Amino acid sequence: MKANQAVFPIRTMARVLGASSAGYYAWQRRPPSRHAKADLDLLRRIRTIHAVSHGTYGAPRIHAELKAQGVPVGRKRVMRLMRREGLCGVSRRRGTRTTIRDREERPAPDLVERNFVAEAPDQLWVADITYIPTWAGFLYLAVVLDAFSRRIVGWAMANHLKSRLVLDALEMALRQRRPDGVIHHSDQGSQYNLGSLREPLPGSRRAAVYGLSRGCL
Repeated sequence: MKANQAVFPIRTMARVLGASSAGYYAWQRRPPSRHAKADLDLLRRIRTIHAVSHGTYGAPRIHAELKAQGVPVGRKRVMRLMRREGLCGVSRRRGTRTTIRDREERPAPDLVERNFVAEAPDQLWVADITYIPTWAGFLYLAVVLDAFSRRIVGWAMANHLKSRLVLDALEMALRQRRPDGVIHHSDQGSQYNLGSLREPLPGSRRAAVYGLSRGCL
C-alpha cells in the first residue's frame, strides 16, 4: 500500500486487500522494529564498502568484507539489502567478440604499422566496432575516427555485425568530410574485407579512399 499510495487511494487499496485504513495508518506511526534498525545500520556499512570499492564489489565480496570487520551477517541478507537499494557490482562475465577474421579473404596490407599519427585532417582514419549491452541484447557501434583531430567523423549502430554496419559508418564519414586520399585503417575483422568496403561505394567516393589498411589497433 505504501508503494502505491501515490497512484491509488489508501481507502480503496485497504478495501481491495481486506485490510483497514486505520490499521495502515497505525502501522505507519509505529516506531521501527529492532530488526529494521539493524537492517538500516547494516545498509550503511554496505553502502560505505560499495562506495570505497568504486562500485565494483558485489554481494559476495561485500559479505566477505563485513565478516573481516567482525560483522555477523548472512550472505542472503546482504544480497536482499543490496537488491532493495539497487546496489550491484561489476560483472566479470565475458563480452562478445566483434573481431572475427575471414580466413579465406586476402587481408589488406598494413599501411600504418601502429603509427597512428597524422599531420593534417583526413589523412588517416581509424575504424573499429564496439558493443553496448542492453536489456534487449547487444547493440553494435561502428565508428570512424580521424587520427589527427581524434574526432569521430562517421558512425553507425545496428543489432548485427554485418558488413553493412561498417559501410554505413564509412559512408557517413565520406559524406561529411569529402577527403582527397585518406587511408582507412581497421583491424582484421571480416566486416572490413576488401570486397565489402570497395564494391558498394560509388566510384567518386571509392577514389577518395587512398588505401585500405588492416592491422592491429
